Amino acid sequence: MFLSVVIPTYNRLPILRQCLLALEQQELADQADGYEVVVVDDGSTDDTVAWLEAHRHQLPHVRLVLQDHGGPAEGRNRGVDHSRGDVIVFIDSDLVVTPSFLRSHAAGLRGAWQRLGHRRCFTYGAVINTADFEDPTGERHKLRDHSWAYFATGNVAIARDLLEQAGLFDTSFRLYGWEDLELGERLRQLGVLLIRCPEAVGYHWHPAFSLEQIPALIRLEQERARMALVFFRKHPSRRVRMIIQFTWFHRLLWELLTLGGWLNERTLRPVLGWLIRRGQAALALELLRLPLNRLGVRALRAQARREGLA
Repeated sequence: MFLSVVIPTYNRLPILRQCLLALEQQELADQADGYEVVVVDDGSTDDTVAWLEAHRHQLPHVRLVLQDHGGPAEGRNRGVDHSRGDVIVFIDSDLVVTPSFLRSHAAGLRGAWQRLGHRRCFTYGAVINTADFEDPTGERHKLRDHSWAYFATGNVAIARDLLEQAGLFDTSFRLYGWEDLELGERLRQLGVLLIRCPEAVGYHWHPAFSLEQIPALIRLEQERARMALVFFRKHPSRRVRMIIQFTWFHRLLWELLTLGGWLNERTLRPVLGWLIRRGQAALALELLRLPLNRLGVRALRAQARREGLA
């Protein structure tokens, strides 16, 4: 088994450095024949490419692939194209992993292949969210870190031939969101099994929530709404409706929880600021998710009406 870690990146150099240096510390033991790290730069305008070129000696496993800004779906496909591995590991460029990360994925896959008698499965590692840039791997596991997703590219390993059989990522997803879950729907239809692999731990870094982030978070919700309909047009099922919150239940839920929109990013701002000042930025973000979900559901329905899907 040879592992290819595929990482699309765009203007994430500070945390990408930590991501790649952690990947250079992998202890494979006898679980794999080796590994490489394929970084696909998606047209970054920061110093990502220059830094990678200048630090090649520190990153012997890393190969750099360049593309014009086309989004993560195109980047992951290009990374698979340029990879040599029979197993592909997808992570994001803001994930910092432990030394046993790749060994755990390899052991999880080997064990599942032997138990099942086939290779139609993938391993899904643990993702722990952290705002600690200096020591991301010191974060403890929290209940909100658990994911119910079937296939998400923050931390998965899968046989290359299964990806190719499913058709890789759909590059119609050029904005934020859903491209990995859509591929997951195709993998599910092929009967590919999810194997939890909590030993393969990755620490997902993002800056602590601040009020200045609110406009960007609103923009991401609007992009997610547009991409959600790309997802739904390909898979117009009840399951996908639930995943993207394209139901009357979700519309009613978020209207009720925000008191018909009275609780919004403006009215909540004083409370959010108070929580942040008290060191409760994570709680403030969870509170903001109420109006963000309402905004996303409303944007989704408005887009659906424009496209004749509502």
